Amino acid sequence: MRIATWNVNSIVARLPRLLGWLESAQPDVLCLQELKTTTDAFPHDEVSALGYEVAAYGLGRWNGVAILSRVGLEDVRRGIVDQPAYEDAVEPRAIGATCRGLRIWSVYVPNGREPGHPHYAYKLRWLEALHATVVAESSADRPLAVLGDFNIAPTDGDVWDIGAFEGATHVTDAERKALAMLRDAGLSDIVPRALKYDRPYTYWDYRQLAFPKNNGMRIDLVYGDAKFASAVSDAYVDREARKGKGPSDHAPVVVDVTL
Repeated sequence: MRIATWNVNSIVARLPRLLGWLESAQPDVLCLQELKTTTDAFPHDEVSALGYEVAAYGLGRWNGVAILSRVGLEDVRRGIVDQPAYEDAVEPRAIGATCRGLRIWSVYVPNGREPGHPHYAYKLRWLEALHATVVAESSADRPLAVLGDFNIAPTDGDVWDIGAFEGATHVTDAERKALAMLRDAGLSDIVPRALKYDRPYTYWDYRQLAFPKNNGMRIDLVYGDAKFASAVSDAYVDREARKGKGPSDHAPVVVDVTL
C-alpha cells in the first residue's frame, strides 16, 4: 500500500494539482489537511472519478481534514477523544478511518501562534487529546498510523536554522514533549528520505525565496505503531510537488508499506 499525507493549503485552490498528483503518484490512501472548505463543498465528484472514496471534515475558513482511499473506507470518526475547543469552537482538525485493515488518522495540529498565546495552550491541550486518542485506538489486531501537519519540528535538525526560531513555536520543549508522549504510546516517527539536499523538509514559506534556498522545516510527519513501522519499505518527501505555479507551501510525504 502507498500511504501519503499532504497539507494542500486550500483544496479549491489546489484541486488541479491534487488531481494530477493522484494520477501520477497513485497513493492508495491520502490524508489531506487545511482544506479551507466545508464538508459539503469538498470536490467529491472530481476525486471519486479517480477511484477514491472520500471522508471529509471541514467547516470552511482555515481548517479541515480528509482521507481519500481506493482500498476501502470504514469506521470513519470525526474528531479526537475529548477534543478541546478554541474560543468556544471545536475545529475540524482530525479524521480517522480504517482502510484495508489499517487504522489511519489525518491530523492538522493547531499552529500555536507564539508561546504564551492562548492558541499555544490550546495546541498543547489538543496534543494531549491526540495522545488519548492514540491510546484508545491502539489495537493488537490492526496497525495504526497518524499522519499530517503536526506544526512541530521534532529536532533542531528539522529546521533550516534553529537560531531563526528563537522564542517561536514549532520547536519548543513543551511541543516536543507532546511528540514524545506519542512515542511513549507506542508510535514511531517514520522519517522520510529527501529527494534533494540532505534534510527531508516538508514545508517552505512562500516568502523570502525559502523554497529555492531550501530554508524549510520538517513538520508534516508520519507516526506509526510497531506493525506499521515494520512494514515500511520506503518513505520520501515528494519535493517536486512544491515546484511550479501556485503550489501549496507543503510537499506530500509518501510512505510505502507491505500490509
